Amino acid sequence: MIFSDAELAYLTGEPHLGRLATVGPDGMPHVTPVGWSYNSELQTIDIGGHDFARTKKYRDVARTRRAAIVIDEVLPPWRPRGIEVRGDAAAIDQPTPLIRIQPTRVVSWGLEGAEADEPQARTGARNPQ
Repeated sequence: MIFSDAELAYLTGEPHLGRLATVGPDGMPHVTPVGWSYNSELQTIDIGGHDFARTKKYRDVARTRRAAIVIDEVLPPWRPRGIEVRGDAAAIDQPTPLIRIQPTRVVSWGLEGAEADEPQARTGARNPQ
């Protein structure tokens, strides 16, 4: 299993904005807010949007095949929680353009009642399929 039970509950619960990180051809990082969904069949994070194949993030992933996303929130009074997923990424054209991140590293915090300064990290989370 790539994601823990707490991480899956967070990813499949209420929707949250994500922040996708890619790297441009000049080596500069690029971060942008995105909509996303958890693909339970492939255990991936899928990212799409309007006119998506024409975006910088899509071109960056097509070129580098790497990306990361942070999905987080802060609960009152101050309880940050979220998940970071880094991994191999694909810019998929058909039928609807999207970026698919196959996790290779997952870091989560505050999802199991843990304090925000106690992140749970796993490397090598790649799906065996």
